[in-house]
Order: sequence, then structure tokens, then C-alpha cells
Amino acid sequence: MADATTEGGTAAGGKAKGRHPDKKLTAAMVRRAGSGRHADGGGLYLLVDPSGARRWLLRIIVQGRRRDIGLGGVQTVGLGDARETARQMRAIARSGGNPLAERDKDKTAPLTFADAARRVHAEQIVPHATNGKHVAQWLSTLEANVFPTIGAKPIDAVDQADILRILSPIWTEKAETARRVRQRVRTVLDWARAAGLREGVNPVEGVELGLPRQKARVTHFKALPWRDLPVTMDRIVATDGMGALALRFAILTAVRSGEVRSAEWSEIDMARSVWTIPAERMKAGLEHRVPLSAPALEVLRVATALATRQGPLVFPSQKPGRPLSDMTLAAVMKRLQIDATVHGFRSTFRDWAEEETSYPHEVKEAALAHAVKSKTERAYRRTDLFEKRREMMRDWGDFALGVGGSGGDA
Repeated sequence: MADATTEGGTAAGGKAKGRHPDKKLTAAMVRRAGSGRHADGGGLYLLVDPSGARRWLLRIIVQGRRRDIGLGGVQTVGLGDARETARQMRAIARSGGNPLAERDKDKTAPLTFADAARRVHAEQIVPHATNGKHVAQWLSTLEANVFPTIGAKPIDAVDQADILRILSPIWTEKAETARRVRQRVRTVLDWARAAGLREGVNPVEGVELGLPRQKARVTHFKALPWRDLPVTMDRIVATDGMGALALRFAILTAVRSGEVRSAEWSEIDMARSVWTIPAERMKAGLEHRVPLSAPALEVLRVATALATRQGPLVFPSQKPGRPLSDMTLAAVMKRLQIDATVHGFRSTFRDWAEEETSYPHEVKEAALAHAVKSKTERAYRRTDLFEKRREMMRDWGDFALGVGGSGGDA
């Protein structure tokens, strides 16, 4: 969520100039503040969603780690109550305690899995996600597949038999959904253990041993985990040379290395931000239009300035008229000690799109220029979903460069 500028000198981006604010908000400001994050002081923030929903967030250091703690919505927690709760939690944290554990100890009823999941969603998913659809989907998958089975069960009583009961009905029939459910249940239970609400090994670990074998997913190329991309991209951007530029362009467009290395300026329409790859250079033998995000266009501008001689190739080698070799891009990766392959970044893109976005399956497949397997679907497909892909590639570019948070949606 982008920070909004608030009264008293908070710059866009959320960082206050000069002295940190203290009790900066007023009741009127809480009611009227626009979309964004508004600081009150001492790590207390008012978060206002584009929908107008308002809630409190406390950002503090707990036992050496920064924690974002949700304090509730403004309809049930007033400004004074939020400040007092924040004060109490800061005092506990300063003394070396865990304010979340202290808060939970005061409850007469044990925390249920559903309560824990909603808290994780509010405190860890909502503040850091950049796509509203992903935020909603993260919780809705648990509500549909998990809550009916163990939603009312105390978080410290959830065991591996429960996980098996949740996953068994969907493990082979809805494999991708099952994997997402497993990951999100693991996240909730990891949080509960870190908060001191349960002990022992996470029961999600090793649950596959009690489930039937899923159809194997073919993996041809080693891929960088998608969460590691922004940091890795920073290192690539800081690397000079045409090979590093071509690698950046391949990542930002999610196309194959050969298509990037053989790209010609005649295929690029900078004004319309489109790269049209002719059919003869595509694996599927079909023309492929690639929407160019702002970061991809910037790579092209740098490539123009870097070229020692102007020619048809966007990324020429030092040999006149010859494109870069695949080894040139691989050498950049080796020099930066990136444990993946160039082609593997397409898998990185696909994993990000699945985990962090809610774009339809056909849009993701079209971005990768995968052939449509169904004859019926091919017969009725009359569009390459270009405008939807343009939006997705803009989000991908923002994520890759660390713009607007941790990235993505699902």
C-alpha cells in the first residue's frame, strides 16, 4: 500500500521529514483521511484502503524482529484506545516480551485456527500485498477448503491428521489449489509457533507421505525463487554490459533467451510500447506481441546508448552483425553467482503470477506464448489478451524492481 502524504510534512512514500510525529492524528483526521498510510507516532499508523475501510497498524520491534500488528478497525477501536493499546505493546516489547503472546494469554477462549488465519491475513498479508484480489484470495482459499474442517479447532490442537483430512479431497483433483492451501496453512501454523501459541514441528511438514502421488510437474530449467527476484534484479541492474541488459530485458518480458538475443529494432514500436516477434522466430510458429513495461522500455533506451554502432540488432555482440550468444547471458549469471538458468526466469515469472496475482490462467499462458493445446479453444480464441497482459507485465516490472512492496498477487 502506498503511503499517503499527511498533514504536517509527511513526504510521499510515508517518511516524515524532521522529528518523528507524536500524536499527530486527530479524530477528524481519522474520519476524513484519504487512501494510504497515516502516521500518528510511536509506530502507530492509520491504514485507509481505497474502499474507505480504516484500521490501525502498530509497527514495532519485538525480540529483535520488526512486527506489524493489527489493532482493529476504527469502527470498534477509537483513536484513544489505539494509542493506549500501542503504548502497552511498546512497553512489553521494550522489556523483551512478546505483546502478541501477552494479548493472547488474556483471552479466556483458546485461539482457533480460523482466528489465527484471519490475524495472519490482517497483520502479514494485507499490509504487504500490492494486489487486492490476491489479498482476498489468500483468505478465501482457507475459508473454502480449511475452515469447514478445522476452523473452530484450537490452533495448538491442529495435528497432521487434520492436515490430511483437508488436503486429501483436493490433492489430486485440484493439485494447484491443494499446494496453495498447504502453503497457507503452513504459514498460519508457523506464525502460531513463533507467537508461542503452539509447540513442536509444523504438522504440514511431511504430510505428502500420507497423500497419493500427484502428477509430476516437469521442470526442465532451474529457476530463481520468485521472492528473491527484486534483490537479484538490483545486482543485474548494477552490472554493465550488453549481456546484462539483454538478461534484464528477458526477465522483464518473460520471453525466451533466443527471442531476446535476436530481437531487431524493426520489431520494436517504442511509441506504442509493443515488441512484435515474427512467427518465424517463435517456438510455436505464431507471431507474438509483447507489451513493454516502463522498465523494459528503459532497457531499450540504455541499449541504444550503449551500442558502439547502429545496426538492426537490439543487443548486438562485439562481432558486427552477430547477436549475443546464450553463453553471454549465462556468463553474467555465473559472475553474479545466480543459482538458476536464463530460461528459468520464465518459471520465476510463472510462479510469481500463480502465487501473487489473480490474473486468469489464459492470460499467464499467453504472456509465455504457450501454445493452446485444446483444438476447441484454439478455434474460438480470437484475441491474444494483449491489454490484460499489458497490465500483468506492468505489475511484473514493478515487482522485479521492488516498486510498491514485496510484489505481486495470486
